[in-house]
Order: sequence, then structure tokens, then C-alpha cells
Amino acid sequence: MRVPREDLLAAAESGIITPEQAEALGRFLDSRGAAAAMPRFGLVPVLWYGGALIVIGAMGMFSTLGFASFGSGFLLGTALVYAAAFATAGVKLSRRSVPFDVLGGLLVTVAVTMAPLAVYAVQDLLGWWNGAPPGAYNGFYIWIKQSWVPMDVATILAGVVALSVVRFPFLVMPVAVALWFLSMDLAHWITGGGAGEWEHARQISMVFGLAVMALAWAVDVRARKDYAFWLHLFGLMSFWGGLSALDSGSEAGKAVYALVNVGLIALSVFLGRRAYAVFGVLGVAFYLGHLAWTVFADSLLFPFALSLIGVAIIALGIALVKRAEAVQAWMKERLPAAVLAFRPAHVRDGAR
Repeated sequence: MRVPREDLLAAAESGIITPEQAEALGRFLDSRGAAAAMPRFGLVPVLWYGGALIVIGAMGMFSTLGFASFGSGFLLGTALVYAAAFATAGVKLSRRSVPFDVLGGLLVTVAVTMAPLAVYAVQDLLGWWNGAPPGAYNGFYIWIKQSWVPMDVATILAGVVALSVVRFPFLVMPVAVALWFLSMDLAHWITGGGAGEWEHARQISMVFGLAVMALAWAVDVRARKDYAFWLHLFGLMSFWGGLSALDSGSEAGKAVYALVNVGLIALSVFLGRRAYAVFGVLGVAFYLGHLAWTVFADSLLFPFALSLIGVAIIALGIALVKRAEAVQAWMKERLPAAVLAFRPAHVRDGAR
């Protein structure tokens, strides 16, 4: 509700509030309006996000050079100093108004990303590698190794602690990435890298992905802010990646794969999450491509069959866009209240 300055003066003349109160209230409302009008994702916040990501990347590069020059003790000290400095500044800024609260959250996020670096240094100092040393720290973001598991867990714990202090949705990002890494590193640990590792890794990835998706769903149902985006994304990557990598030699298995992806598309409508539709459409496209390759193998009609698949997917997207409101209204009217209660808060409130 906008309150013109003239209305405040009229209220003061009527004796409802004093002229001093009218002036103070006017200044307060002006400051609130300016903060609300400031875009949260304008040029300055984008620069802050970019700067935070550069700092995170720079520490990965520094760790490799610093480890070679000064050893793991120096690396541990640097990680702890960085974490303390960024966390202290971030918590203070997070309590300020827009847009400095965004900067505060980003600095706390940078502090969280120091956790795997600190644990890496401790593991190297004590020789706690649970196997052969994994090599340089920057391999943490590239290679799947069981030695990374303590670093994954430390990042998750640091992110959870940070979220309890600073309510900043982007803080979930390093937690979600660490969960994704953990699903792969844990699979390597459980299988021991022996025979059948790849098959077990795919199964573990699927189960882990489902668990993260369930967690994201639970967060979505309760939270008004979007804390679950990164959990949905990396949970989907883990589940869908494992599912797509399964070796199904039968047509029945491939048909089940297609049905699961159709279910993801339907779930995207229920949850209001486009990521599910993206992965679902990719899966359906892969299956239709398989059918086209089988039916039109070694045929000049194969490119035309693929083109028709692409056109069909585009047409499906257009149909969903045109009927999105009708679909949402249908679900609101027809689904039981007990089912609607499981829809995310932002969908129930019509936020998007």
C-alpha cells in the first residue's frame, strides 16, 4: 500500500499523529520504497555473484600452487583465515538492507567453500586419505575418489550451519554440489573400485538422487523463499544421470525409462519446477530417438523422423504454455486437499 506524503500531513492536521511522527514515518516509507524498487539482480548483484565465484575458483588454483610451495600447514591456515574473514563480514552485511544482504550471503557462501580446502589440508597433514592420496586439491572438482568423502561431508555440514545463521538461498548451492559429489565418491568407496563398480555406482546415484529430490520437495513445501532450487537440480542430475546410464537391453526396459521421464514432466507441473520438465523432455527425446533409429535404421527417413520428434517437443511446450493456467486451475479444483498440501509453498501461493 502506497501512502502519499499529503495523506501523512492530513493525518497530522487531524491530530491522529504528530507532525514529527508524520515526517519520521514519511522518511521511513521513502527508504522502504527505495529498497523495494532496487533490483536484486541488477548489475551490482551480478558483479558480486561473479566476484564470489572468482574468489572460489582462485582458492582452488592457489591451493595447488600453495601446497607445492609451502605445504598443507600453510594451506590450512589460509583456508581458516579466509573462512573467518568472509564469514564475519558476510554475517554483518547480511543483516543490512537490500542489496547488501545479498553481498553478505555471498561472502558467507565463499566461507563455506573453504571447508573442503581446510579438510584436505588436515587429511594431508595426518595422512587420513582412506586409500591412496588423491593428488592435487583441484582434482576434487574433477575426479571421483573415495578420499574426497570427508571433504564432501564437511562442506555439507558447513553449509547447514551457515544456513542456520544466514537465511540466503544461494547458500544451498555448495551443499547441493557436495551432495552430488558425495553420491559419486561414496559409490566409489562402497564398491572399492572393483568389478561391477560402474553398475553399483549407477544404482547408488539413482537412490541418492531420489533422496535429495525428496529433501528438496520437503523444503519446498515448508519454505516461502526458494531454498530448494539447487537441491532439485543436483538431485535430478544424480537420479536422471544414473537412470539414463542403466544398461537396459530390452525394449520393455527402455519403455519404462520413457514412462519415468513422462512422469518427471508431469511432476514439473505439480511442483512448479521447470528443471523436471527439462530432464523429462531430454529423456523422452532420447527414447524417441532410439525408436526412430530402430525403425528407420540406415534410412534416408531417419533425419526427417528426428525432425518430427523435435517439432513435436516444441509443440508440446507451446501447448503447455498456452494451457498452464488451465492446468493449474484443474489441479486446484480436482485434486484432494491432502494431495494439494504436498505442493510447494510457492505454487500454493501462486508465486510462480
